[in-house]
Amino acid sequence: MLNMAQIIGHLGREPEVRYTPESTAIANLAVATNETWKDKNGAKEERAEWHRVVLCGRVAEIAAEYLKKGSLVYLQ
Repeated sequence: MLNMAQIIGHLGREPEVRYTPESTAIANLAVATNETWKDKNGAKEERAEWHRVVLCGRVAEIAAEYLKKGSLVYLQ
């Protein structure tokens, strides 16, 4: 069985990076995705959903180097 998710959103805060005793990088990201629609009266509604994402190894190091709060990210 395979579960897969694709997330396109903006970072809500700076990536939080820490290292394991074996010197492996671990980065925690908070990613917001937004959904916009019009209600039955025609008023615009918007809802943000937050996703917690964990990156490991070299990918975590690259995220720490290049990403900042507000960056648009595509994760799979």
